[in-house]
Amino acid sequence: MQIAKNTVVEFHYTLSEADEQLETSTGQDALVYLHGAEGMLPGLEAGLEGKAAGDKLTLTLEPKDAYGEYQEGLTQRIPIKHLQGLGNNKVWKPGMTAIVESNQGRHQVQIIKVGRFNADCDLNHPFAGKTLTFDIEILSVREATAEEVAHGHVHAEGGCGHSH
Repeated sequence: MQIAKNTVVEFHYTLSEADEQLETSTGQDALVYLHGAEGMLPGLEAGLEGKAAGDKLTLTLEPKDAYGEYQEGLTQRIPIKHLQGLGNNKVWKPGMTAIVESNQGRHQVQIIKVGRFNADCDLNHPFAGKTLTFDIEILSVREATAEEVAHGHVHAEGGCGHSH
C-alpha cells in the first residue's frame, strides 16, 4: 500500500543538520501519523507521498518547509508554573527547552532567562532557521479507520481515550 491521504504511516527517522545528528527515533518507538491531516511537517508529508513500507529515503527540507525562518525578538515572559518538561532537573536554566500549552496546542520554547516566578522564553522552534535532513525508513502503511479520519489523528489500540 502506498502512502496517500487517510493512510496511517509508521516510520523511523534520524534528523540532522550539516552532518550533526539532532534527534532520532531509532531504538525508540517509531513515529506514527495520519497522512493528510496536517499533523506532520508539510515538506515531510510531500516527500512521503506515494512511498510504501520498506522504502528508505533521505529528505532535505529548507526552513520554509520545516520549522520556518528564525524570527528575532519572538520572546515572551511565561509564568514558570506553565513550563512543562523539567524531568529530573531541579530548576529551569537558560538554554533548556520547555513545553508550553496554548490555545494553538503544545509548543517547544527555549529558556533565555529565569526569574523567581517567570521565565523569558524564545518562542521560535529550536530547529527554526535550520536546513534539516531526515533519513527515513517506512515501517508500515495502512488504511486509517473511519474514526481516525473523523478525529484527524491516529488512535492507539483500544481507541483514542478522549471524547468529542
